[in-house]
Amino acid sequence: MHTDAVHQTQFVLLNESTTPVLSRLSYHAAEPFAVTVAFRTERGRWIEWTFARDLLVTGLNEPSGLGDVRVRPDLSEDEAMLTLEIESPDGYASFELEREDVQTFLDSSYELVPLGVESESFDVDALIEEISNV
Repeated sequence: MHTDAVHQTQFVLLNESTTPVLSRLSYHAAEPFAVTVAFRTERGRWIEWTFARDLLVTGLNEPSGLGDVRVRPDLSEDEAMLTLEIESPDGYASFELEREDVQTFLDSSYELVPLGVESESFDVDALIEEISNV
């Protein structure tokens, strides 16, 4: 069976809380440059953020991202963890993710679209049509 998407659900820690938050990482071959992370709220809704897959790739080993989404190894606390920081006009959140889980997710995404060949899987014409029909 062939699929064009990877989804991985895991629990993460929010703002150094001891209560885990259910999260989901998603990757779709049709959007080869992007990953989506979603967090379940107490009301059963999901809050989603989409950002460059390269942020996760680089963030495994060094701080990555300058804008609303930043990923970095949490070497000062625990080298098995990554810190994902998300900022918007509505607030700020910091999540701790297991480095091994993120690596597993990325490895699965590489099976769909290997690093460095994303542009071969990207349909620019479809994007232009989507933007034009708004």
